[in-house]
Amino acid sequence: MNLTPEVVEASYQACGRLVRRSRSNFQASFRGLPREKRRAMNALYAYMRHTDDLVDDLLPTELRRRSLTEWRRALNWALEGRFETSVRRTSRNGRSSDSEYPAGRELLPAVIDTLGRYDIPPEHFFAVIDGVETDLERTRYESFDQLERYCENVASAVGLACIHIWGFWDRQALEPARKCGIALQLTNILRDVKEDAQQGRVYLPKEDLRQCGYSVDDLMSGVADERFLRLMEFEIDRAERFYREGAELIHWLKPEGRRIFGMMITTYRALLNKIKRRPLNVLAGRVSLGRVRKLQILARWTFLPPRMAALL
Repeated sequence: MNLTPEVVEASYQACGRLVRRSRSNFQASFRGLPREKRRAMNALYAYMRHTDDLVDDLLPTELRRRSLTEWRRALNWALEGRFETSVRRTSRNGRSSDSEYPAGRELLPAVIDTLGRYDIPPEHFFAVIDGVETDLERTRYESFDQLERYCENVASAVGLACIHIWGFWDRQALEPARKCGIALQLTNILRDVKEDAQQGRVYLPKEDLRQCGYSVDDLMSGVADERFLRLMEFEIDRAERFYREGAELIHWLKPEGRRIFGMMITTYRALLNKIKRRPLNVLAGRVSLGRVRKLQILARWTFLPPRMAALL
């Protein structure tokens, strides 16, 4: 397939539709970027959303693993300028069928165009595939070193891709961007601790649980006691440290990226603060921000100067 302007444009439109369907909290923040960068963020988000959806599908594990393998191959081919127009697709009943642009292939022309325009290292896109594939293979983490690697793949890689679109002054931006990704993913893990436990998955490192006298069985049973509070305090302190160190990124971003960065970090820090005030609530269900708080954050980063003090 020739990568004509018409094909690329259709691909960007497909990415935009996926972003709108997802109803992401960050869709509004994209609007503060110039049109080309907004489209690039749509392509990036659509790729990440689709990759994550391949694992969250209800298909058997082996079929989901096969979908990720096909997706990795499709990305490799696209980087070589080879775009599949028809591939074998595995259906829910295990049979194969031919179809045009199955399983997200329509997103790839825009993804490749974005990679080229903003000089994004392709390794970040492959890292996300590696990260979500981990969820098919691992349900426990012995140490934070193991969890940190997972967070780097599923979250830091996304942030590192983002800053290439936003623009940054120096490679010193890379380390705080990595730390911001870890902070965001740790917040997700704390927010989703009950939902993950119900699916048999525990991200909190076993070494942390042991240090607090808590256990995986306790977490699976939703035991809410002083041991759990100690565990949450420990994990929240760690996440806050990553937020503080990652906040330095704002100094290295070009002006167009500072507002969207501030909006993202402030949203997640507000979520972490809500968990910190009532940590036992994570055992009752997913903690989220109210509409008014989200609008306050949007207004702050839309109309006021983007300053580091607002991140801390």
